Amino acid sequence: MNVDTVLQFHQEWFYVAIVSTGLVGIWGLALAIMKKEPPRPFIWARGVAIAAILIQVAAGVYMYSNGLQPGNAFHVFYGVVIVVVLTLAYLYRTTMARKPALTYGILLLFVMGLGLRAWANVG
Repeated sequence: MNVDTVLQFHQEWFYVAIVSTGLVGIWGLALAIMKKEPPRPFIWARGVAIAAILIQVAAGVYMYSNGLQPGNAFHVFYGVVIVVVLTLAYLYRTTMARKPALTYGILLLFVMGLGLRAWANVG
């Protein structure tokens, strides 16, 4: 796969990752405020949002491993922090299951913020 193609994908997929994590995060907070259990579509959307951000990180790792740095060191740092945060969420998934709408809403909005910070350090 061409690194330039992955760079273009990484630049465009950013919007998918940020919008999906943001929308599902807001949805989770709204469910928590209304004190409603998350419906099955929320569970699916949560998985899609997490997959979208992981695809974004994977594209960044691929580019970095092929000698292309899309941003400064802080751009890479925020990508690493996203992976660490999602890893910790996975490890604490049973605890997060007690209030899934609230915890995943906050998690996804936090990850969206990290993605925006990474984007701010491009170029």
